[in-house]
Amino acid sequence: MVGAAALSLEGLVAVDADVARLRRGDTNALSELIARYQNRLYRYLLRIVRQPAEAEDLFQQTWLRVVEKIGSFDASRKFDAWLFTLARNLAIDHLRRVRPRSLDEPLANSRHGETVADRIPSHDDTPLDQALAAERRAELSDAMAELPMMYREVLTLRFEEEMKIEEIAQVTGVPVSTVKSRLRRSLEQLRSALDAPDRGAAWQ
Repeated sequence: MVGAAALSLEGLVAVDADVARLRRGDTNALSELIARYQNRLYRYLLRIVRQPAEAEDLFQQTWLRVVEKIGSFDASRKFDAWLFTLARNLAIDHLRRVRPRSLDEPLANSRHGETVADRIPSHDDTPLDQALAAERRAELSDAMAELPMMYREVLTLRFEEEMKIEEIAQVTGVPVSTVKSRLRRSLEQLRSALDAPDRGAAWQ
């Protein structure tokens, strides 16, 4: 436990150092930050837009925005939350332009099984990974695909990115109470979908 905490602290210190270097104009620091966050950020964007090509384009746009805005970054904030806020704003603007209905409606014609986002590795197992056995992962992916975007998003940030409620509120731009409400409703809908008769048999 102490070892994991030390590694986590070392990671935060390294991020802070890279951010400080980037603010001084060191482009090597940008490469290191991209490498550090590439799996997490791409997976998050893919959860929102669901199209790999769109997620890749938004991933690149996000880092361009980082370079553009790094001078105004508030060092008292966590870089993670700031980075995901930039990515979210770009993704939401994109969806409003190309698929406005996707912001409120569940996905149509979701295929059974893993999505591309499910196959993106993370450096450490998340609570979601630990909580689910391998045979349940496909069922969870299908159930998440049926949720509206705002619910998929809070589940991803909370259980895959392990963000605190306050950090999710920063990323999504809504009050903490709204984040809690969305989490509660998303978990209720997820539980209801997983308990549905056509899925229940697969969980026995």
